[in-house]
Amino acid sequence: MRFLVVKRRTVIIAVIAAAVIAFALTGVYYTGAAAIYNNVSPKMVPIYSVETEEKAVALTFDAAWGADKTLGILETLEEKDACATFFLVGFWAEKYEDELKKLAASDRIEIGTHSATHPYMSKLSRSQISLELSTSKSLIEGISGRKIELFRPPYGDYSDALLTEAKEQGLYTVQWDVDSLDWKGISKEQIASRVVGNCRNGSIVLMHNDGKHTLDALPAIIDGLRAKGFTFKTVGELIYKDNYTIDHTGRQIKGD
Repeated sequence: MRFLVVKRRTVIIAVIAAAVIAFALTGVYYTGAAAIYNNVSPKMVPIYSVETEEKAVALTFDAAWGADKTLGILETLEEKDACATFFLVGFWAEKYEDELKKLAASDRIEIGTHSATHPYMSKLSRSQISLELSTSKSLIEGISGRKIELFRPPYGDYSDALLTEAKEQGLYTVQWDVDSLDWKGISKEQIASRVVGNCRNGSIVLMHNDGKHTLDALPAIIDGLRAKGFTFKTVGELIYKDNYTIDHTGRQIKGD
């Protein structure tokens, strides 16, 4: 029975990948974690940071490709009494079930979706967007036993249609206002300096579970932010779930 379930997941992911591959071959090239937008600026904006008087930040890790440093990141967070949010791609969750289950077993970790196949989602039709979100949610929830309420678009690429569909599926779309640039392979000192030097109240920090020096930089990031008086929250704890607005910079603001 388990073989049939895993096989079915694989087929679903393969079908989605085939459906979107034509859209990936349109002359848009990979740019790391830099945000990519439509030719026309969308009217809707995801959450990039949170307006708050509390000196709190959220550390986040995108997981799409490798997993060899994932448990090391988890161990560091637990040892340092910190927390983080992991955004997982569906095919990553399927390939690395054991790592996902260990993340889900920790009360230091929050889990969100990063799509099913990691496409440029602004190039997809509404039905393809819906399938990316619903399939990844179902897959990750099935393995982790966690309810998924957060979504981060691959490449930071979004559209009004994507944000609307995500909201209809009960997902808060979350970006970042502090990019560690760990995806560029910069040194651990450079990563830590960028994060610690650029965080403000309500910042959301972008990192990657497979960054070359991310794990090595993490202790200095946690210690450096604490030295500046910051505490750590998961994204779900940091953001407002209702009665809020989002300004043109993506700053989420609590309503009256």
